[in-house]
Amino acid sequence: MAKTILVIDDSASLRQVVKMALTGAGYAVLEAGDGQAALALLDGRQINMVVCDVNMPVMNGIEFVKAAKALPAYKFLPILMLTTESQEEKKEQGKAAGAKAWMVKPFAPTQLVNAVSKLCT
Repeated sequence: MAKTILVIDDSASLRQVVKMALTGAGYAVLEAGDGQAALALLDGRQINMVVCDVNMPVMNGIEFVKAAKALPAYKFLPILMLTTESQEEKKEQGKAAGAKAWMVKPFAPTQLVNAVSKLCT
């Protein structure tokens, strides 16, 4: 069975690019437009990894990571932040919240697939 990646970004076009790269590499993809919509998908279903933006309406990526890590079933879920943010301060906030990796947009789809294959358990 394909591993499932949850992609969270408020840009539908970016979610589409990420989805095409990941499905092309054999992953199943779930999508959410913000952190709150993504949290609703953490309902006990098997999710192997999350690719998450930082700047989103309703609930941002750092808030999502904290909320996801507070759920016992998703405590060890690997989360890759995919964002335009490159400041060390933001990276530290992400790491403190529980994010495993940080990738700055724009990105090469092969770079994303390589990162996912390393992190996805």
